[in-house]
Amino acid sequence: MRALRHDRVRLVERGSPHSLPLMESGKILPGVRIIIANPETKGPLGDSHLGEIWVHSAHNGSGYYSGYGEEVLQSDHFSSRLSFGDTQTVWARTGYLGFLRRTELTDASGERHDALYVVGALEEAMELRGMRYHPIDIETSVIRTHKSIVECAVFPWTNLLVVVVELEGSEQEALDLVPMVTKAVLEEHYLIVGVVVVTDIGVIPINSRGEKQRMHLRDGFLQDQLDPIYVAYNM
Repeated sequence: MRALRHDRVRLVERGSPHSLPLMESGKILPGVRIIIANPETKGPLGDSHLGEIWVHSAHNGSGYYSGYGEEVLQSDHFSSRLSFGDTQTVWARTGYLGFLRRTELTDASGERHDALYVVGALEEAMELRGMRYHPIDIETSVIRTHKSIVECAVFPWTNLLVVVVELEGSEQEALDLVPMVTKAVLEEHYLIVGVVVVTDIGVIPINSRGEKQRMHLRDGFLQDQLDPIYVAYNM
């Protein structure tokens, strides 16, 4: 996890301290090319780096239709090119961070194949203290701290980390959650939580795909629309 915060991939033994188990997303199909690119410089990255997943295949789209039936083209999203190296190939940017690794698994021809590992969405990754953090890692740590926490979502706010937890149980437990959440995030991720917001169940917005809408939650927090049970500022 320490390496991932610096966009590096480091393999360690199973169960090593600060290790993170990742499951491969499957082998790359014939006719599909995948490259890992730096999302800012658009340059190709090596195997030891974490970067944005770019895809080239005959199935790539050229745009998408809006809710009003109008075709919307995003050349940077659907027709990107590397800044150096193979600058002729047209790639689609997925918006997800990941890396490629040669696995021990073989395909039908008996050849070992590359496996793709997806770490998280680029737009949700948080830059804190000059390092990259993924919300799901912090949220998993928070949910484990107390049985009454049924859901959690985190987001950055003016260089501070805001943790929103949904409480199932007595509102009196809200005060107990704050030090437990703060301690867990500090010990496991070396981050100081700036704000802890304890809410009722159902406050964290979820889209139709079951994904947390963290930016909508942040907007609700900034506009004081969450109606929290308790808010603690650790500033």
